[in-house]
Amino acid sequence: MLPFSNQPHAASYYAATANDSTRHAPLDTALNVDVCVIGAGLTGISTALNLVERGHSVAVLEAAKVGWAASGRNGGQMIGGYACDIDTFSPYLSADELRQVWSMGQETLAQIRARIERHQIDCDLTPGYLTVANKTRDTVALRQAQDAAQRRFGHDRLRYIERGELGRYVQSSRYLGGLFDPDSGHLHPLNYTLGLARAATAAGARIFEDSRATAIRREASGHHRIDTARGSVRAQFVVLACNAYLGALAPDVARKIMPVGTYVVTTEALDPARASALMPAHAAVCDSRFVLDYFRPLPDRRLLWGGKVSYSTREPRQLAEAMRRDLLKTFPQLADVKLDYTWGGFVDITRNRAPHFGRLSPSVYFAQGFSGHGVNTTGLAGELIAAAIHGQAERFDLFARVQHRDFPGGPWLRMPALVLAMAWYRMRDWL
Repeated sequence: MLPFSNQPHAASYYAATANDSTRHAPLDTALNVDVCVIGAGLTGISTALNLVERGHSVAVLEAAKVGWAASGRNGGQMIGGYACDIDTFSPYLSADELRQVWSMGQETLAQIRARIERHQIDCDLTPGYLTVANKTRDTVALRQAQDAAQRRFGHDRLRYIERGELGRYVQSSRYLGGLFDPDSGHLHPLNYTLGLARAATAAGARIFEDSRATAIRREASGHHRIDTARGSVRAQFVVLACNAYLGALAPDVARKIMPVGTYVVTTEALDPARASALMPAHAAVCDSRFVLDYFRPLPDRRLLWGGKVSYSTREPRQLAEAMRRDLLKTFPQLADVKLDYTWGGFVDITRNRAPHFGRLSPSVYFAQGFSGHGVNTTGLAGELIAAAIHGQAERFDLFARVQHRDFPGGPWLRMPALVLAMAWYRMRDWL
C-alpha cells in the first residue's frame, strides 16, 4: 500500500495557485446511499457528478484530500485518445466497436470543455498539443499516425509540422518535426478537479475527506457496507476509483497496475518577451521517446517541465538538479533561470497502457490504469460507469472486454522486473 500524506496536497505550483480552499469533513456517521465512490480524484469525482446528474444519491470517500494524488499534481496535459495504440483494443472488438472506442477517446476533449464552461471552472484551459520527434524514425511514425487517423477514422484535424516550422511552437533545435493536435491542450489539473468537486457537491454528492475506506463487505441483502475509521456507508453500488492507491481493497485488480513515480518542476516567472518567444503558440509539448519529457507554458509566464520517470518508486537523487539538466537539453537558453517548484508522486500504468475498466461483481465497478492520459480518460470513465449503473452499459462493456494481465513477479519481484524492462526502453531511446 502506498503511503498517504498528512499534507493537503503536494507542495507544488498547483497547490500554491489553487483557487478553492474548500475542505470536506471526515465521515463520522452511518450513511445509506445508492452509490459509494472510493477516491476523490478525477475518476471518482467525475463518476459522482455524472451519477448525481442522473438522480442517484452518492457518497465519495477520500483517504486524503480532493485531488491529493495524481489528479492534482500531474503535468496538466489534456490529450485525446489513449496511452496505448488503438490496435491494442483490436483483439477484443469488431471494426465498428474499435471506431466507437476511438471516437470516445476524442469525445473526452469536448466533454472537458463542456464541463468547464457549464460549471464555470477557472483552470487555465489552453488549446493546442504538439508531439515532437527526437529521431528520424519518430518523424516517420508521426506522419503515419496522422495518415492513420484520417484514413481509418476520418479524423483530419492533425497537422504535421516540418522542422522549419517548429519555431512557431517551441524555440529549441532539439526536435526534427512534430504532430499538432488543435483539439487537445492543457490545464491546471488541481483547479479542474476542485471545480468538478464543487459542481458535484452543488448537485447533491457528499464528499468526505480524511476518510479512508478500510473494508468492503457484502451484506445478505446484496448491498455493500464500506467502513472507515469513524463511520460507514451502505450502498447498492460501489465504484473503486483509487488507481495507484487501490492496494488491499481489491488485490486482484491492483496486480494489474503498477505505481510509477513522475516528477515536475516549474521555473520562476520569465519576463514577458522571453516567455512569449519560448513557446509562441502556448501549446503543450511532449517528445516521442518511450521515457518521455513534456512541457508547457503557464499563464504567469513560467515553464512547466515534466519527466524523469521512476519505475522503482524511489525519487531520483537530487531531483531538482536532475530535472534542470533535462530541461536545459531542450532549452539551453534558460541556464540562468531558477526553479521555483519541484514535486512528484505516483501514477498507475497497465502492462499494455490501455485503460482498465471493469467489474468485480455486478455491483462493484472500477476504473484504473490511465497510464499518463488521466486528465481526459478519467472523464470518460466517470461517464461510462455512471451510465452503466443507470442501466446503459454498452459502452462501458466495450472497455471491460479488454483483457489485462498482472505485472509479473508477484509482490516482491514485480518492481525489479519492471525496472529491468524499462532500462531496455531507455537504451532504445538513446539509440
